Amino acid sequence: NYNITRSEQFEHLLDRIQHGAKDGVSPVDLVLSCVDNYAARMTINQACNELNQLWMESGVSENAVSGHIQFMIPGLTACFECAPPLVIASGIDEKSLKREGVCAASLPTTMGMTAGLLVQNVLKQLLQFGDVSYFLGYNALNDYFPSYTMTPNPECPNRHCVQRQKEKQGQKIPGKRMVEAEVAEVHEENEWGIEVTDASVGAVAQNTGPAAGLQFQHVADTLPTSGAAVDTSGFDLADLQNQLKALSK
Repeated sequence: NYNITRSEQFEHLLDRIQHGAKDGVSPVDLVLSCVDNYAARMTINQACNELNQLWMESGVSENAVSGHIQFMIPGLTACFECAPPLVIASGIDEKSLKREGVCAASLPTTMGMTAGLLVQNVLKQLLQFGDVSYFLGYNALNDYFPSYTMTPNPECPNRHCVQRQKEKQGQKIPGKRMVEAEVAEVHEENEWGIEVTDASVGAVAQNTGPAAGLQFQHVADTLPTSGAAVDTSGFDLADLQNQLKALSK
């Protein structure tokens, strides 16, 4: 059984990242993490920080109704140790959350959605099309897909992460366009304090619509800045699994 958290197999992992390309000599372009525990994720994070290796992490919550993918560039985006999961940051043992006979992977819809998001993000990164997501979540209870970019923590406990931050200081995250705000013009004789500004200031230039003669099949609704919390207190994964099995009979 391959366990990358053990020292000898960690060294093998480093070697595969460094020489795992088709030619057997070059490093791989991207590492994909699909492991199911915190220790294994931390091990991959350590290896990729050491080698300055791009990698994508993915996971599904223990209740199987939410998942996420995260693209990490050492030194430019937060590594896995910069912002640990809430469970770990709260000092809770993740093993205590697992229930006997119940596995998050038993709900194939959430797993399939998360895997699809990961593969799509991989294709965008490797084939250079569209906007690569640096963090994309999936909440199956209300079909919510939060997306944002996390900057690295200057006080990250991982010394290799801090080293990469120093090496890449001043560099921008690929694909993230920054617009500097301009000072609005104020006329000298202006009794009412009216300002004339350029409507494009502070806006990111982008294509907001399809080409002539085409239309979008799905149009995103405007999300509220703060929504009501979803009550999951009565949710039971085992019951949902039983319902899915009953549908297949």
